[in-house]
This record gives sequence, C-alpha cells and structure tokens, in this order.
Amino acid sequence: MDKTLLIYIVFCAVIIVALVADLGLLSRKNQVVSIKMALIQTGFWVCLSVCFCAFIAYENNNGNGHADAISFISAYLLEWSLSIDNIFIFVIIFSFFKVKPHNYSRVLLVGILMAILFRIIFITVGTTLVAKFYWIMYVFGAFLVYTGIKMFLQKAAEEFDPGESSVYRLIKKFMRTTDEEPHGKFIITRNNRSYFTKLAMVVVMLGLTDLLFALDSIPAVFSIIPDPTKKLLIYSSNIFAVLGLRSLFFLLRGAAGKFEYLQQGIAVVLLFIGVKMLIAYFHVILPVWVSMLVIVVCITSSVLYSVYHKRIGIPEDEAGLP
Repeated sequence: MDKTLLIYIVFCAVIIVALVADLGLLSRKNQVVSIKMALIQTGFWVCLSVCFCAFIAYENNNGNGHADAISFISAYLLEWSLSIDNIFIFVIIFSFFKVKPHNYSRVLLVGILMAILFRIIFITVGTTLVAKFYWIMYVFGAFLVYTGIKMFLQKAAEEFDPGESSVYRLIKKFMRTTDEEPHGKFIITRNNRSYFTKLAMVVVMLGLTDLLFALDSIPAVFSIIPDPTKKLLIYSSNIFAVLGLRSLFFLLRGAAGKFEYLQQGIAVVLLFIGVKMLIAYFHVILPVWVSMLVIVVCITSSVLYSVYHKRIGIPEDEAGLP
C-alpha cells in the first residue's frame, strides 16, 4: 500500500476514534466542563497530535520523515497559537448571546465541525491555486504582512462587538430567528413555522468567524509547508489544532482578559511569516525550525509579558503598546 494513502487512512481513523472517545468518554450532554476536565481533554488532543507526528516520522523514513514531522509540528503550533485568539472571540460571542454553560460543549462541537469543513474547502482550493500559480504565495505573504501590522496596531480583541459584526447582520437578514429561550434546541417550531434559536445563531457565528480567521491561518500554513503536494500535512495540522479548540476554550475562557498582549505576539508571528514568504522570491529560504522557534518565542513572550503587566499594574496608556 502507498505510504501516503496509509497515512491518510490512519489519520481519518484516528480522528473518528478520537471524536467518539471525546464525546463518549470525556464529554457528556449538558455537562459543565470543569478546568480539570478541560485540562485532560487538552492533554488528550495534544498527545494525539504528537503521536500522529511521530507516526509521520516513522512511516516517511526515506529521509524526509523527520523534515515532514518538523513541518507538521510547526504548522500545528502555528494553527494552535492562532486558535488562541479565536478563543477570546468565542468567549465574547457566548456572552453576547447569553449562552448557558451547560450548552457550551454542544454548541462548540457543532461550530468546530463546521469550521473543519470550511478549512478543508479552503485548503483544497489553496493548494490547487498554489500548484498552478506559485506567485500566489507572494500575494499571501503581502497579505500576512498587512494583517500582522494591522493586528499589532489595533485595539485588543475584547472590544469586538458581535452585534455590530457583518456575520451577525447576515444571520439576522437571511435566517428566521427567535430570542425565545432555546432550552438546548437549535430549531423550534411556532405556529407551523421553524425558527433558529440563539444556539443556532451562535453555531453559525462560530463557524463563520473561524472562516474569517482562516483567511490568515491558511496562507500562513503555506509558509511552513509550501509544497502543494503535501496536502496531508496541511490538512492534519489544521484539523488537529481546530479539534483541540473546544477543550482549549474551557481551559482559557476565564483568562480572556489576562493575555491582553497575546494579540501583539500573534501579529509579530504573522508579520515574520509574511516576510519569510516574500523573501523567498530572492531565493532566501529559512529552515522550518526557525519558524517554529519564532512562533514559540513570540507567543510565550507575549503571554509572559501580559501576566507581568497585569501583576505590576501598569496603566495601559503607559505600557508603550497599543
């Protein structure tokens, strides 16, 4: 059997088994997930990703195995760090719609599965375009430089207002909705007419919001894995990172206001990746491990600085950062 086909089969099998385990053993319907359970679930998905990375290295033992494994783990870390920014937006969306804690898990699951579908479509289109028109990589690079600068200078994500977002306006325009208490339902029927509840609106907002974030993350992952023939590495790193979003949400939702400079750390990562893609035009190719180091250093530094900044109580207008 072809090794690539084998890895695809193993990847699909692992995802199916992991989802069954996560839903059947680690999660229960209408259960409020504790910090301890969220930590276990996060560890579960991280360990699963590391094991799959080891499997890639073992199967591709023809000299490219270690390189593929490093590419996978670097892309995974990139997507995982970008996902942290999603978490804080998710917290705001749940608060805006006044979703009850025992409904968080189900809503997140459906929203994340929708996000995975969108990302698969994005990656498929992206790899096809890159294979035919490699110059698109430079367009991606310029877009990431612009996004990185804009993100670094803009105000914190806590000021995001779901009610003023274009996604919310689209939902209200094209979906028949109700503000009635959903009691755990996504659709309710009144007078022979079906209405989408607040939970359904949250699911759509989570999926479409992640789609907007994918406009950054998908081009970024091409800087780690520029070879369009290595779709599996791009698919798997993205999907593993997104599947860990639900447990990461429960782990970080109480810390939404504690990492106020994480956004700047992510912005620097995007800026670096954009520049890396652009300088490839001049045949300057940076090793993948350099990207992995920059991602780890930037995210860790921004988190530590945020914690330090909170601890010493420096007023925001004296901190020297936007």
